[in-house]
Amino acid sequence: MTARAAVIMAAGQGTRMKSPLPKVLHKVGGRAILDRVIDTVEASGCEKIVVVVGDHSPAVRQLVEARLGKEAVAVQDQPLGTAHAALAARDALMDFEGDVLVLNGDCPLLAPQDLAPLFAMREAGVALAMLAFEPADALLYGRVIRGADGHVLRIAEPKDATPEELAVKVCNAGMMAADRRRLFDWLAKVDNNNAKQEFYLTDIVGIAVAEEAFVKAAVAPESAVMGTDTAMQLSQAEAVFQQRRRAHFLAEGVQMLAPESVHFSWDTQIAAGAQIEQFVVFAPGVSVETGAVIRAFSHLEGAKVMAGALIGPYARLRPGAEIGENAHIGNFVEVKKVKVGAGAKANHLAYLGDGSVGAKANIGAGTIFCNYDGFDKYETHVGEGAFIGSNSALVAPVTIGAGAYTGSGSVITRDVAPDALALERGPPVEKEGWAARFRAAKLAKKAKK
Repeated sequence: MTARAAVIMAAGQGTRMKSPLPKVLHKVGGRAILDRVIDTVEASGCEKIVVVVGDHSPAVRQLVEARLGKEAVAVQDQPLGTAHAALAARDALMDFEGDVLVLNGDCPLLAPQDLAPLFAMREAGVALAMLAFEPADALLYGRVIRGADGHVLRIAEPKDATPEELAVKVCNAGMMAADRRRLFDWLAKVDNNNAKQEFYLTDIVGIAVAEEAFVKAAVAPESAVMGTDTAMQLSQAEAVFQQRRRAHFLAEGVQMLAPESVHFSWDTQIAAGAQIEQFVVFAPGVSVETGAVIRAFSHLEGAKVMAGALIGPYARLRPGAEIGENAHIGNFVEVKKVKVGAGAKANHLAYLGDGSVGAKANIGAGTIFCNYDGFDKYETHVGEGAFIGSNSALVAPVTIGAGAYTGSGSVITRDVAPDALALERGPPVEKEGWAARFRAAKLAKKAKK
């Protein structure tokens, strides 16, 4: 197989997004769009990836360097068009021998199977393989004009197209693959003799055809090449992503009675036999094992839910939460960086932050793991079979021994031995008749006014 490389164009300013965040750093499925595109080209077998960035977006450069290294960055010093952007990667690929794919950095739904036909055409001897699509509304897109043999003859821009050409449904998606040497030779020949005085990537089609090089197009689904220039397009891409994930999990045997209300992330893992109720959000980093039930209005992020566990309704699992087999995390319970043992229960109104809860322990309503002093975090450990009374405050660092009890309303500041009872309450005070005297005094004061 011919070696493959990719040039991802991510230097656009994204002004139509109207956001301080660069366009390609917005997220679909909880993952930055640019990360998603890099995922796709890596899965397509590209051994070298160059991302073209602009000096106006240092955050984009930081993402690329962190993931691919500094050598993967090429800078487009001025925004002079797509051909100019692609040409900025020439030096970074000077020693590469093989096919180079040029693609946009803002297509979050592009998948390896959408790009596979381009590489297949290259292997079959096509000089320039390009991606096309059939949009529902072709008004603003260049039409792919093909000859009787299927080879592309030219791209007809709408303003220059004849009525017959405007009737063509196949449009240019702006992604192409060619041999590295020929690609950059063609890019160097592109001029800016147009109204915007920009260098357009699509012009290399005409240059290649003029040199009698074969150009062919593969047609991808419209959603695959969907860009995200605006907040509306971003939301549309997210909707397509969610529809796909819901269909995937339903096909895999995950039970959802109202799948349209469940929100997934790119890396969500849910085993067959799990049940997901309405209005559940899976932020990144969540895995759910078989037999678990995630009840309505729960939010999970960076959490692991083991087999048979019951979560919610209205539960929040934050990063580092590990819920053991058949454990219960109930309504208005928040868990962060705590391992909850098998069969343990925290059914109502609790905050469990930093530490562990042993198997079959019971956490009463209103329990708080007091884990933060304003500067540092400390851990609370509740032993197996322990019983934490309602409205207990466990002030970390503290350990409750296996089988121990804490009395309701206690503030536990010291370790509790196994099987012991810990009570930290002030003595009860009752002032007979105080309430009646208080009310009488208040009424008398109001009467004088």
